[in-house]
Amino acid sequence: SDAICNFVICNDSSLRSQPIIFNPDFFVEKLRHEKPEVFTELVVSNITRLIDLPGAELAQLMGEEDPKLPGGNGIASGFLRSLMSLKRKEKGVVFGSPLTEEGIAQVSQLIEYLHKHLRAEGLFRVPGNSIRQQILKDALNSGTDIDLDSGEFHSNDVATLLKMFLGELPEPLLTHKHFHAHLKIADLTLFDEKGNKTSTPDKERQIEALQLLFLILPAPNRSLLKLLLDLLYQTAKKQDKNKMSAHNLALMFAPHILWPRNVTANDLQENITKLNNGVTFMIKHSQKLFKAPAYIRECARLHYLGSRAHASKDDLDLLTSPSSKELQPLKSQKRSRLDTCHQEETQQRTEEALKELFRHVHNMPDSAKKKKLIRQFNKHPAALTPGSDVRTPPVQRRNRSRSFSGLIKRKVLGTPVIMERKSRDVTPEPERASKENIHLLQKCGSPAHASPAKMKFLEGRKEDSCRRVRACLLSKESSSL
Repeated sequence: SDAICNFVICNDSSLRSQPIIFNPDFFVEKLRHEKPEVFTELVVSNITRLIDLPGAELAQLMGEEDPKLPGGNGIASGFLRSLMSLKRKEKGVVFGSPLTEEGIAQVSQLIEYLHKHLRAEGLFRVPGNSIRQQILKDALNSGTDIDLDSGEFHSNDVATLLKMFLGELPEPLLTHKHFHAHLKIADLTLFDEKGNKTSTPDKERQIEALQLLFLILPAPNRSLLKLLLDLLYQTAKKQDKNKMSAHNLALMFAPHILWPRNVTANDLQENITKLNNGVTFMIKHSQKLFKAPAYIRECARLHYLGSRAHASKDDLDLLTSPSSKELQPLKSQKRSRLDTCHQEETQQRTEEALKELFRHVHNMPDSAKKKKLIRQFNKHPAALTPGSDVRTPPVQRRNRSRSFSGLIKRKVLGTPVIMERKSRDVTPEPERASKENIHLLQKCGSPAHASPAKMKFLEGRKEDSCRRVRACLLSKESSSL
């Protein structure tokens, strides 16, 4: 995330008007370079979800075992393989050497030139002049500057030399490790309503599998493959001029980018059709194959943002980095601080509103309604007088007593006991008696001026009330049980 911020924030006024390039695969590439083992495990787990790779083929894809490639046992096939290997013995700086960034830079000149001559009929099929091709090959190997637009070379010379460069690589552009995986991708077909396989290719799954497979290609192979497939895609779009469809181009390039080295057509036999169709599919959908699937992008992003990620559409968990665990307490602390600030701000606004309302009520003309409102304000523990500026802490409300004696007191004496407790914290208010006390006082008179007989009568009535309350409570408890 810091890298993105540093890229977006620019202090140079001359560059502020330039468009900002957003790379949606930024975290994917970051995870690939910084944690290749985690990245490979993430991608391969999703590849095995789409195609069935037995243990040996999976080990070959991971590079744990040497790939077992098809090969004939006949004398003729062995002789042809030896002849083909002899042709590749003479290695140069570019041709016949393992793929490097320097070699890609040299070959990219050929690709750029061919983009300007896509209308040439029979491009990649008609061979060029061998003498001009050798001159051009020596120039590329020596690293000298070449002016392809001078008119000295023909487009067929450049196209043939590009195929020659791919054919002389020590291994195909798609590597030997991926050979069996590409055969399995060609077999991905749709299922009918009963769950049976059909002969219709499942294009969506094939695209997704190729996207994943291209993610674990070596970086030089992936870079050159992208340049090459884009060139072939643009060539196929001009097939009305150059007479080269995607299938025709696949027939020209499948032996160079997908077939294993030192094999013949007899070695591959029935797999030739699958391989050719696979390259045709790559050419037609080349504009989609070099984008990471959406769930891989999300996994890589969440991996660096410290959240729990899912490794696939099946919600396979990806182990988060140790740094992500350290970020969790910081996030919880920040969230608690925000909640506290929000609560304080809300409380302050409430108290200010109460002040304003109290002032409005205080300025009202004297009436029964005004007295009633003032009494309600006095009951509120956070109510403030109009002239006070200091906030008073809210009075802690006491829990109601659930004891047996408390229930008897509230039943016999009514609300005066409760009102007496409240009067300690709020503005005093004339004590009000309950209906039972008022009725009792009306019958017996004031206890202070009562005669001994009346006092005895009152005590008897009180004991009777206590017994009735106790019986009533016991009956309620028994019924609840």
